[in-house]
Amino acid sequence: MVKKVDEIRKKFKDEFNKISSLKELEDLRIRYLGKKGEITNLLKKIKEVAPEDRKAFGQAVNTLKVEIQNLIKEAREKLEKKEKSRKFDLTLPGKPLIAGKKHPLIKVMEELVEIAVGLGFEIVDGPEIEWEYYNFEALNIPEYHPSRDMWSTLFITDKMLLRTHTSPVQIRTMENRKPPLKVFHPGRVYRKDPFDASHAPAFFQAEGLYVDKNVSFADLKATLEMFTRELFGPQTRIRFLPSYFPFTEPSTEVLVNWGEGWLEILGAGMVHPKVFEAVGYDPEEWTGYAFGLGPDRIAMIKYGIDDIRLFYENDLRFIKEL
Repeated sequence: MVKKVDEIRKKFKDEFNKISSLKELEDLRIRYLGKKGEITNLLKKIKEVAPEDRKAFGQAVNTLKVEIQNLIKEAREKLEKKEKSRKFDLTLPGKPLIAGKKHPLIKVMEELVEIAVGLGFEIVDGPEIEWEYYNFEALNIPEYHPSRDMWSTLFITDKMLLRTHTSPVQIRTMENRKPPLKVFHPGRVYRKDPFDASHAPAFFQAEGLYVDKNVSFADLKATLEMFTRELFGPQTRIRFLPSYFPFTEPSTEVLVNWGEGWLEILGAGMVHPKVFEAVGYDPEEWTGYAFGLGPDRIAMIKYGIDDIRLFYENDLRFIKEL
């Protein structure tokens, strides 16, 4: 039976010397080392060997198995290296690298964040899928309140929705922190709006919140003056018009003029006492202001875009132009 082992060894080497590809090598491995291979068949015949010869036969089979494994391993490494070298012609000129470019909305968002950080705001974030409580009720917008009509809302369940503004982040932040605090929270929001030149069902929003003792409307005005001048230039002026938001009182629309006429881009106001009560702050001890703006609208102004849909169509020709 030991002679049979030598025959298998010779047969293997004859076939091994003809191998020229990884596929042929794998087929050879299976023929000799697989579950139904030559080595397995030899081991099954050990019961046919005389008891006094079984030890020598077993050792011979295991030695052959190790030899075959080592030869196949070495051959695989050489063939892999050879095939890899065939894929690359080092004499060919390199392919030009196409540099990416930031989306204009991302550039505006990063600019807003940079300005906010420079004014001492901390950047915070929150979930885009939100509970009705955080999106409405804690912001002084109960279920029966007519101001809910200001938001055409995408509900997921009766109590869960895609957030319509980033204001819920303010509630979550105040619930988990004690004042004073100064935070800025940019993010994507959703409304059941038509997708036309000036509306989108998904767009970006950014809001700031400052809570401390003796915060006044004058502090809000000073912050927005600095913010808009950093954004549009030192010549920028702002104008306040009375408005209404359920979560601030008094509330204002903020118009900006950077040399090309007045345009409303901000909403702001002093945090409503009801909002403080919802998060456990004493409105007799703490005051604060909040403001919000739309990065999409700012990007349209800065880049002279008259159709918001261009930002979301992923046309590389458009992106490269900005």
